[in-house]
Amino acid sequence: MADIDNKEQEMDPADMEDVEEVEEVEEEETGEDENSKARQLTVQMMQNPEILAASSSSCLLSLPKVVKRRVNALKNLQVKCAHIEAKFYEEVHELERKYAALYQPLFDKRSDIVKAVYEPTDEECEWKAAEEEELTEEMKQKAKVEEEKKDEEKEDPKGIPEFWLTVFKNVDLLSDMLQEHDEPILKHLQDIKVKFSDPGQPMSFSLDFYFEPNDFFTNTLLTKTYKMRSEPDEAEPFSFDGPEIMGCTGCVIDWTKGKNVTLKTIKKKQKHKGRGTVRTVTKTVPNDSFFNFFTPPEVPESGELDEDSEAVLAADFEIGHFIRERIVPRAVLYFTGEAIEDDDDDYDEEGEEADDEVRHD
Repeated sequence: MADIDNKEQEMDPADMEDVEEVEEVEEEETGEDENSKARQLTVQMMQNPEILAASSSSCLLSLPKVVKRRVNALKNLQVKCAHIEAKFYEEVHELERKYAALYQPLFDKRSDIVKAVYEPTDEECEWKAAEEEELTEEMKQKAKVEEEKKDEEKEDPKGIPEFWLTVFKNVDLLSDMLQEHDEPILKHLQDIKVKFSDPGQPMSFSLDFYFEPNDFFTNTLLTKTYKMRSEPDEAEPFSFDGPEIMGCTGCVIDWTKGKNVTLKTIKKKQKHKGRGTVRTVTKTVPNDSFFNFFTPPEVPESGELDEDSEAVLAADFEIGHFIRERIVPRAVLYFTGEAIEDDDDDYDEEGEEADDEVRHD
């Protein structure tokens, strides 16, 4: 100890300052560690409802009995709110059905233009894009000449070729489903319509895919129906957050022989255990394809599914909802890419917030 004391006495004042700075840094780092642990605990609680529930339960247990009674009264009121909210969404569904009928003539005209059944008038084709506003007359004339030159160089296309295929390829959620062998088939897709259940019937909606005659299957219509529920679960009424998709049914595709892209043939070599001879066996196995969308996993009456089926159905529900809510109403904007830019802007903002959170850590 004497030696140490002597060394401390002989230490240069500047060195002492360094020691103090190191100690301060260590204290700051310790403080950051504590903050980090607190944040991690918060994240865990948000990601794991059981931790949050346990925390809430301990909070309730610490309350006086008379206060607990009042809290229970509030929870009963909350259950009644959930049932009113369910009725609200039922009426929203009725409104969607009503306005779907108003939209449909416009969507039918869109379909006729895409299929070349109807040629829009010059007046209907007038569109002043934002970027064109700043162009001079000379630049506009030059652009018009270039367009006319291109039109003369190629044959006149009918309607809007590959309209829906382009929409699908432009949207990540849908393009991830597409395989190369799906594209020649989707070139024949002429329209997608959303149909809501009739009044008085259980809540549901259908996606109807209309195809022109083709070499791949004989169907002209492929349908996917989603069954929905808008009522709180009696066991967990506070989990209600609007209508949820309970299940879906597809349809049978009548494939032309040798054209079924949802199946593929593979060859396997098998060796006989006793004789040692080898034989080649041909097997038909499932193949990745967009058209698997029309054969979703069946939900058993028990409602219990294995993890793979649950993941497939969760993705299926997301896709069905997206097609209904975004693709069908705004198809032309996904064709041009304008809707995608809007979606990207939304994701950029979220990404920036996430980056800020990381930097603050």
